[in-house]
Amino acid sequence: MFLAAAALFCSCSQDRTSLLKVYNWSDYIDESVIPEFEQWYQEQTGESVKVIYQTFDINETMLSKIEKGHEDFDVVCPSDYIIERMLKEDMLLPIDRDFGETPNYIDGNVSPFVKKNFEAFHTGGKNANDYSVGYMWGTTGILYNAAHVSDEDANTWDVIRNHNYAGRIFIKDSARDVYSQLILKTKEEDLAEGRVTADELMEYSGDENIALVEKYMSDVKTLVAGWEADFGKDQMVQEIGWVNLTWSGDAVWAIEEADSLGVELKFALPQEGFTVWFDGWVIPKYAQNTKAAKYWINFLNRPDIVTRNSDATGYVACSGAAEVMEAFEDEEYPAVDLSYFFGEEADSVHINPVLYPDKADIDRSTVEHDWGADTEKLIQMWGRIKGDNASPMTAVVIGVCLVALIVGMVMSKKKKTSHRKRK
Repeated sequence: MFLAAAALFCSCSQDRTSLLKVYNWSDYIDESVIPEFEQWYQEQTGESVKVIYQTFDINETMLSKIEKGHEDFDVVCPSDYIIERMLKEDMLLPIDRDFGETPNYIDGNVSPFVKKNFEAFHTGGKNANDYSVGYMWGTTGILYNAAHVSDEDANTWDVIRNHNYAGRIFIKDSARDVYSQLILKTKEEDLAEGRVTADELMEYSGDENIALVEKYMSDVKTLVAGWEADFGKDQMVQEIGWVNLTWSGDAVWAIEEADSLGVELKFALPQEGFTVWFDGWVIPKYAQNTKAAKYWINFLNRPDIVTRNSDATGYVACSGAAEVMEAFEDEEYPAVDLSYFFGEEADSVHINPVLYPDKADIDRSTVEHDWGADTEKLIQMWGRIKGDNASPMTAVVIGVCLVALIVGMVMSKKKKTSHRKRK
């Protein structure tokens, strides 16, 4: 296992030009590409390099190591709002695009949709595309059981406070992701009448908006069967849950698993709007091997490597290369407009819409932003929401969930764990 490689080396006693320290989310790469990178790097540069590959599960865990300067990671993969924070705090180096005779797989392949969203990051005047390169992306929406929940009900965030589904609702234990969807719901009229934009709502962390979401959640929390970081998709497959506020990556896995059991699950992006999220590669200011770091980022944007990593992880790559689109085309699905992602010629592509939503849906999306010191307000609000939600029913559900989780892990060898643990 490459995860154990770190134990074999000590940067203080090794020539760091021959070592590349990578810090990535768990289960977020096809590990077979790691030795291939080492060989490819030797071929491209004439220099040898050994990858020390380590993983994390929470953005803030990664960030704390980087900002203290105690770890000299060369390349890491934070989420969108953390990239914002790192840029504002001058923690990143620009990514050099000079690869000599090696093709530049970054600039020509990263989707313009991704680049546009990175340009909107709040970075103190810096262009995030100069300091980060998109890796994977996805959406936040509603996974639901089609036998028990109508398409109409699932098309609004109000489905999570619908008493018809009491005790069958699972919600991601992610304050930022839940807040961001529900502020769009609670400000629905203001959005429709043009008094505020979705992007403005993502940027405003005022007490008024936090109070609105907290009030909304006071109606929701008595109906919730569980707050989950990873087990919600198992509950949906087992039909313990009927509604799950979740991420598209989890939804894809759950839909495929449920189908094999004769259970029909669907994924909806509610009409009030929703958020898209991005993870991207960056080079921290304390990096010791910036040359190998930029080649690592370039290699991971090579279309064949992009496809392999997407296949292995179940997540959608930020690459807009034609080869990537072709790899995922499937006549089983209806045609969707992906011109926003792959270019004008991709206005009618047969592809899984959970992975790649239609342009009409994406037009209703927005991106979350870093709140800086105000993040503490969000954490406190989330604690108040969940603090008094314990009940005998909750205990029963937790017990059932644990049993179902074990069963779910046994029944599938291809299960992917969630990595979107955010504050």
